[in-house]
Amino acid sequence: MKTKRRNFLKLTGIAGLSIFSRGAVKGYASESENPDKSDIRQLGKNYKKTHKQKFNMSGYAAPKIDTVRIGIIGLGQRGPAHMSNMSRIEGVEIKALCDLRPQKAEEAKKRLVNTRHDPDIYAGSKDVWKKLCQRDDIDLVIVTTPWYMHTAMSVYAMNHGKHVASEVPAAGTIEECWQLVETAERTRKHLMMMENYCYMPFQLLTLNMARKGFFGEVVHGDCAYNTSKMKNNFNKNKYWDMWWLKQYASRKGNIYPTHGLGPVAQIMDINRGDKFEFLVSVESKDFMMASKAEELAATDDFFKPFVGKDYRGNMSITTIKTAKGRTIMLQHDATSPSPHNLIHGIYGTQGAALFDPPAPRISVGNHKWTSPEEFESIKEKYTPSLFKKMGRLAKNSGHGGSDLLIDWHLIDCLRNGLPLDQDVYDAAAWSSIVPLSEWSVKNNSNSIEIPDFTAGAWKKNKRNMDIELTKGGKKRDF
Repeated sequence: MKTKRRNFLKLTGIAGLSIFSRGAVKGYASESENPDKSDIRQLGKNYKKTHKQKFNMSGYAAPKIDTVRIGIIGLGQRGPAHMSNMSRIEGVEIKALCDLRPQKAEEAKKRLVNTRHDPDIYAGSKDVWKKLCQRDDIDLVIVTTPWYMHTAMSVYAMNHGKHVASEVPAAGTIEECWQLVETAERTRKHLMMMENYCYMPFQLLTLNMARKGFFGEVVHGDCAYNTSKMKNNFNKNKYWDMWWLKQYASRKGNIYPTHGLGPVAQIMDINRGDKFEFLVSVESKDFMMASKAEELAATDDFFKPFVGKDYRGNMSITTIKTAKGRTIMLQHDATSPSPHNLIHGIYGTQGAALFDPPAPRISVGNHKWTSPEEFESIKEKYTPSLFKKMGRLAKNSGHGGSDLLIDWHLIDCLRNGLPLDQDVYDAAAWSSIVPLSEWSVKNNSNSIEIPDFTAGAWKKNKRNMDIELTKGGKKRDF
């Protein structure tokens, strides 16, 4: 394990992480290099025996920050979206922007012209992001780089006294998950994974319905992120260094689990009264990506390095069992030409709800869904205060308004000294599905235990995500 830690610490740069070099694969997929062996299971056993919780970050309220000073690392896709939202929120000062590519940093800063923000730029070298983290006038670092870089940057930022908001997933290996947990506990700095789908309207509605007992005892959840990314992944100009295509060419299992899983995990009070116990994962053969790479390479040499790779299958299906006996079915398909499908199904002893394909539906039995009139009545009764207060303002921010809601509530919690909606244990547990599902797929879909990153504290941890705004959120922040 010490050797793995040393290898991980070498992963501090942004450039040169090609899947076609052996060292790069070790950097973000070390636990799955020998999938026929039990290394990842042994690693889990080792942590289970030796890890002692240094400080419980569940429910932790850091000291209030009147003005949250922000630095953003990564300005390709998600970074500019967070920057735009943060620039509109009261009590925020954007101090620094960072990207390996100077033009991306400059383009982002231009979008802040005529605002109160005038951030410094860090760009042009692989380790320049460290300088941003080392500043003593930044409170929160937002990490929006390719996800296999998230842990290294998050750990470094926490070690330099910063709270961290990481894009999803927060980690790509089990060891990285534990590094996030151990660093947050030691430094007492927040690590929140920015799972925005937890803030989508129907997801918030069903969370409140579950908390108010509408479903009775929640028994099962269906969840998915199924949407074709073929055009994006084979676009030479969409993602830096073709990093998403390289992930599909080098990994198995669910490599993007948290959009579907996060909302269901919160409804089931995972890490707060229940926990993930184990999973099994299976995936189809790849019927599309390898042939697409061959087709493109026939006329464009750029794609020749992507020919002959063992691409992840079209459909990944993972089943999770919880300590309380609940089940979760999780899907990920980013290749098939089906419509955008974010399956969100909640099934309890007294009711059920389902979204995607639309329209959203609710049932209280009798083999039917409620009428549109009944649905609207239920919606009015159970829509939480968070969405009632901010939904109209947030609706144009992207992803059903969830992009602005997550940014606004993060800042509101930091300014009021409140626990965050998602803590480091959520980040670790939800992200752990990436390496664990890969192990299961490569081992004939055998089951594998999901670590308890709370070290037993899940039995007494209280709910987070104050969707009724019982604290904070007292004033309009726009």
